[in-house]
Amino acid sequence: MAGKGGTGKTTTSVNLGAALSYFGKDVIVVDANLTTPNVGLHLGVPVVPIHLHHVLQGKNEIHEAVYIHPAGLKIVPGSIALSDLHITNPEKLSSSLKKLRKLKPDFVLVDGAAGLGREALNAISAVDDLLIVTNAELPAITDAMKTIKLAEDYKKNVIGVVLTKTGQSNSEITIRSVESMLERPVISVIPYDVSIKHALKMKDAVVFTHPRSKPAVSYKKLAAALIGQDYVEDYSVKVEKKGFLVSLFKKFFK
Repeated sequence: MAGKGGTGKTTTSVNLGAALSYFGKDVIVVDANLTTPNVGLHLGVPVVPIHLHHVLQGKNEIHEAVYIHPAGLKIVPGSIALSDLHITNPEKLSSSLKKLRKLKPDFVLVDGAAGLGREALNAISAVDDLLIVTNAELPAITDAMKTIKLAEDYKKNVIGVVLTKTGQSNSEITIRSVESMLERPVISVIPYDVSIKHALKMKDAVVFTHPRSKPAVSYKKLAAALIGQDYVEDYSVKVEKKGFLVSLFKKFFK
């Protein structure tokens, strides 16, 4: 979660999911940013036949909205149509996510909305644990404080802080200061790198497009830490990618 927009929350959701998938984990990334969903855009599928908004409107079951990335990562995209937003009920998110357990994934990553509005509150309420994604800048840190306080009010476990887009200026707040202000450990530092923009242009995760880049390695180290595995880079391992994003429902639920 991130209190402030533009901190790299969706980039982190997509790439952490990709990194966990790289380690052989079954991962589903759910785009619960209902107002401005970007997971599908990041992966080259801005429009899909069945999406999360359909699920929250009661038109479809959530397993029908799961799609498989060619590299194995699964996603539940949202709708970019404004008309879908007006008739969508975010309060149904929690019950919908519970139904994903039938697919028995190792991880379900929820990319929630920025801010502390209705969408963000429902995303926080629907999950077990939170990662706080923020930049090393005072406005972002201040909003992250509010998100952590809200998570505490909801009795949610905050795993730690992911510091993104680092190394852009000398005026950034130090990691030690971030930890002191947020009273949470910084468990990952994602450096700013042009490879992130290249990956977005290629409509894929930087973990897949630029596996040796600093952000990709950082996301893989974060994934390894979360699963309790030592990180050892093996560039002889290639991610096999076949075809395009396909519907999990059509593949497994015929």
